[in-house]
Amino acid sequence: MMSMNEQLKEAFGQIRAEDQLKKKTKEFLSQKTSSGSRKQKINYWQVVPVCLCILVFVFGGHWLYFEPTAEISIDINPSVELELNRFNRVISVESYNRDGEELLESLDVKFLNYSEAVERIMKQEKIVSLLESDEIMTVSVVGDNQIQSKEILNHIKGCTNKSENIYCYYVKSEEVENAHEAGLSCGKYKVFLEIQELDPRITAKEVKNMSMKELRDLLKELSGTDQEKPEPHEKRKRHGRCK
Repeated sequence: MMSMNEQLKEAFGQIRAEDQLKKKTKEFLSQKTSSGSRKQKINYWQVVPVCLCILVFVFGGHWLYFEPTAEISIDINPSVELELNRFNRVISVESYNRDGEELLESLDVKFLNYSEAVERIMKQEKIVSLLESDEIMTVSVVGDNQIQSKEILNHIKGCTNKSENIYCYYVKSEEVENAHEAGLSCGKYKVFLEIQELDPRITAKEVKNMSMKELRDLLKELSGTDQEKPEPHEKRKRHGRCK
């Protein structure tokens, strides 16, 4: 049996609970009935900045990712160029002769890190065969961002630092446009300029499908000197791995 005091406490407790329940119910119903007119306005002003942020992120991120900041030109006789973004990813590829087209058709290097892309090219069956036949390969790095370009160049040099027929060097950005206008890769254009100094009658069209070894042999013939391979410190490894 509960005492009188206990019964009174329980009764007052129930009254308070009912009052609180009524209050909460009233607040809930009031919220629901008024949300119809306020909801649209509140959500509208909340959604606008969110949408703007999404647009900035999507289009800004797209611009950052697909903005070219460096190029790697690889010439042996396949002549190809890899265009890189600021994250060192290959965002586009370009061939500059039929052999280059065949090489790119046999490989999928887009969106790879440049290191993996270069390694895949070096390991391609035809490239391996050409290098083993003592053909000459040049790897040119181009870019306005000198820090990125130097890092790429040094990395590729480190991957190929024992080969006697792979040569790596930096090409100035201003030469790129002239090379492409001539229909040549940056690597071939560099040698073409040296050849043209000795014989201006030779055109870009004539050298387009020549291998790098043929170009250097022609340069040697025109100069009348022993135009051998670049200085020893530029020699690179034949089948080095790029990681």
